[in-house]
Parts: sequence; C-alpha cells; structure tokens
Amino acid sequence: MNLIHIIFIVVCSFLTVCFVWSSLILAAQEAAVMQITRTAINNFSFNAQTDTNLTEFERSKKLKKLRKVQHLINKRPLTASAASFWRVIMNIFSGVALCLLAVQFIDRLWFGALVGFIGAIFIALLSALLRPVMSSDRPLQIMLRHCGFMTLLVHLVPRGKAFSEKHKEEEGEEELEQIRIEQGKEMVARIAEATNMDASAGEMLKNIVTLSDTLTREIMVPRTDIVCIKKDASIADAIKLFSKTGFGKLPVIGEDIDDLLGVLYLKDVIYATTLGSVSQDAKTLSLVRDPFLVPESKPVDDLFHQMQDRNQHFSVVVDEYGGIAGLVSMKDVIEQIVGDLVDEHDKSQHDAPMKIGQAWSMPARTPISDLEEIFEIDFQEDDVDTVYGLLTKLLGHIPKINEQVVTHGLILYAAAGKSRKVPNIVAEPVAEEEEEDE
Repeated sequence: MNLIHIIFIVVCSFLTVCFVWSSLILAAQEAAVMQITRTAINNFSFNAQTDTNLTEFERSKKLKKLRKVQHLINKRPLTASAASFWRVIMNIFSGVALCLLAVQFIDRLWFGALVGFIGAIFIALLSALLRPVMSSDRPLQIMLRHCGFMTLLVHLVPRGKAFSEKHKEEEGEEELEQIRIEQGKEMVARIAEATNMDASAGEMLKNIVTLSDTLTREIMVPRTDIVCIKKDASIADAIKLFSKTGFGKLPVIGEDIDDLLGVLYLKDVIYATTLGSVSQDAKTLSLVRDPFLVPESKPVDDLFHQMQDRNQHFSVVVDEYGGIAGLVSMKDVIEQIVGDLVDEHDKSQHDAPMKIGQAWSMPARTPISDLEEIFEIDFQEDDVDTVYGLLTKLLGHIPKINEQVVTHGLILYAAAGKSRKVPNIVAEPVAEEEEEDE
C-alpha cells in the first residue's frame, strides 16, 4: 500500500465523517425550524439587549445571529425544504464515500456498491431517528449555532415549485401554534375521561395547556392601576404607603412612571429600619432593588419558568417602546392555572356594585362596561378597563380618598372601602344646578 493509497483512504474517511455529521445537523435544522415561534425570537432578543453581563461585542454578535435566524424563519417552508434537500444529498455523498472506501480494501465494485447502499440507508435512518431528539430541547439554540451554514445552503438550493416562497408565514405560524394547543386539549380531555378526574383538576390541566397561548399583557395589572412612590420620598412615607395599600412591593419612579428606578420591598424596609442601618428620613433610593423586566409579548408559561429560575415573584412589564405597560406577580401567573385566589385584603374587589340613593358604590376593579350599563353612558375608553383606571386617568395620578372628578354628567370619586389596597369608587349623577353652572 503506497502513500497515495493511504492518503486516498484518509480523505475518503474524512469526507464520510463530514457528510454524516452534516446530515445529522440538517436533520436537526429541519425539525427546529418548524418549532421556533416569533415569541421565542422576541424573548431572546429582549434578553440579549437587557443582559448586563454581556459586552457590546458579544451582544452585537448574538443579535447578528438572531437576525439570520429571523430571515430563515420568515421563509420557513423554504428553509425546511432546503434542509431536507441537502440532507438527502449528504446521505448520497456519504454512501459514495463509503463505496470508494470499501473498494480500497476489497477490489470488487459490487462490494463497494453494496457497502455504500447499506451505509446510505443506515445514515438516513439514523438522522431520521435522531432528528426529534436533537431539536426538541432548544430549537432556537440549534438554529443560532448553525445559522450561517443554513443560510448558505438556502441560497444554494435549486428553486422550483417545490421550493416556492409564496407561503404565508403568518398562517403557518398560527396553524402550528393552534395544532399544538388542540393536541394538548384533546390529550387532557382523554386523560380526564379515562381516569374520572375531578372537574376542577381537569380545568387546571386545560389552563396549563393554554398557558403558552396566553401573553403577559393579558394577565398584568395595567399601568393605570399601578401604585408608585417617588424617588424623593422618605422611608417613612414609604411605610405609610405600604400600610395604606397593603402591597409588599412598590415601584420607585423619577419624573413619571416610565422613569423606573427600581422596586422597593417592604421586607427590606422593615429589616433596615428595625436594625437601624437606615433611618426613616432616608430616601427610598437607598433601598431599591433592580427591577425584573419582561416584555408584554412573553407567553405566560415562559414567564412562569423565568420567574422560577431567577427567584422573582414580581416583574415589571414593558411595551415594545420600552415604556412601562404594567406589573405581574407570581400570584397573577398562578391564578391563570388555579383560578382566582382571594385573600382578606382583596375580597371586596369581587363584590358587585351597590346602589346608595342616587349613587353607586363599586369595587375598584369593576369593569367600565358595568358603569356604562348602569348609567347608560358610553365613555369610549380603549386604554383603561376598570373604573379605578378611569378615575386615575382623569385625575392624572393615583386617586386619594374623596378626590373627585366630573365626566359625562357623573361625579366619580374614591371612597374608603373594605380593602386596604385600593378604595371603592363612587359614581353619582351631577345635580341639575351644577350642570347648569358648568
């Protein structure tokens, strides 16, 4: 066996390994591209932009890869077809390489063809079996790792009817998500029927399945209902506000609510003032913690796992422009699964409106639609949902007890209620004399 013969065997062996490895990578890419959603991409982008541990070079590198993945996902059918096409080509090349390698040891063409044929089939079966395993854990990470390689193959793929780009990505995305949700619901229904499961337990299982279809914006406390404290306020003022509202955490803001500086925890205040390390005359900024920010488009199941991983029970929701959209606590997330959790502080928030003479007293979370139905008025408010949010918007700040405003022929004001968190809202018609004066 001369030197050229040995070099040829080494080259054939190397090419065989490369073709087999490429086939496995393409199989994983083919499965991963059908599992990635826009929400997963948005969440990764948000985390990369807000991660303080990353340098600017690392952040730009991650975002550059993410843009390549977005481009591939926008052409999902073409990307999947390209991965399938090149996977078949790699299987053929690996079979040819095995054939050439076998002929070097046994100089029979039929033997080399048989080894190449069996080897190509084995590699095809291997890639098909390992495809769901390789892509099921973190499909986005797989796409990010090989996005450059996949982008090149997409450009090199032959274009024809089989690789048409006329598919609508939005329809494919919605169809993919809907199929997953429907499959989950059917599975839960079969389990409930087969095991005679309690109705409440079955309902909780259904809620768990639909968590991925629920966005953070749907369960958050809107910004109009947020109780904040100014950065110039003292610790003594914060203690009074904690006692008045019953909350355990308060956002600390600067000029307005979008100027979020941190979150003040009641536990930190009690600990610091009890030990005497901080006086009650100190500013709230001395005890604030960094806020845990989440995008409003994040699915609730991702939010739940992220809050668990980071040991956070309180998060600030930001919109696409970086403004504060609302707040979400762990309780809000759990309520999506088990239903409303009512304690002694917010029990009154579920009471029905009560008529007192010509006026109506109602809990702060009463929908505006109930108020409109009672007085036959259309407020035409799209950015607030509750009467408390309406009063806050009209006043321009968190309402104080007995602070009132007149709108649409009604006097709205805050009155002391059963709850320490937020007051009741009272609505009564404006007297005729007052209307004439106005």
